[in-house]
Amino acid sequence: MTEYKILLVDDENDILDFLSYTLRKENFDVYTASDGRQGVEKALEVEPHLILLDVMMPEMDGIAVCEELRKHESLRNTIIAFLTARGEDYSQIAGFDAGGDDYITKPIRPKVLVSRINALMKRHQAVVQAENEPSFNSSIVIDRERFMVYRDGEEIVMPKKEFELLSLLYSRPEKVFLREEIYSTVWGTDIVVGERTIDVHIRKLREKLGDNYIKTIKGVGYKFMP
Repeated sequence: MTEYKILLVDDENDILDFLSYTLRKENFDVYTASDGRQGVEKALEVEPHLILLDVMMPEMDGIAVCEELRKHESLRNTIIAFLTARGEDYSQIAGFDAGGDDYITKPIRPKVLVSRINALMKRHQAVVQAENEPSFNSSIVIDRERFMVYRDGEEIVMPKKEFELLSLLYSRPEKVFLREEIYSTVWGTDIVVGERTIDVHIRKLREKLGDNYIKTIKGVGYKFMP
């Protein structure tokens, strides 16, 4: 049986019942909360691997909940996916800026939901694995707890996706990461991004770090050079 804990936060009981039933059949350990404040309390209590978070809730909406959750060190590796109904006035950018990792549009078919969650769990495993990698000598230092990057002791400010891309490459020095692997880990398989998205982010990283740290393997991908 899987050890993954999932917290569902939604103010509609029928949605909670449907999601709980679907995920428990797949042997996930499921917890529920019926509003945002209760969701924060439950998340701090059980420290779930994944939170499915409704956006439109009274008193404390999903964006505010996500921002609050990201303040807590115990939840820094928790994947947060927003649940949104078609036609809702919701900005994906606002969700990602708040610290969200993905979004799921409801209603959603059970098999599709489980597939999406399994993909998110793979991303969770990648994050944990990266943190457990042995250290190595480099003038680049990444502080994943505070989302900070240093080069020769000097702080470098980076947006979230640039930081995640660098963290992925940095986690396995000299390993060539395929473009498809980078897309799925950093952006998720269901996020639509342009063909040149990775290239643009790599260019920005090189502008901030210098040209010697990230090597292009033409037609394949990229790797970090310590």
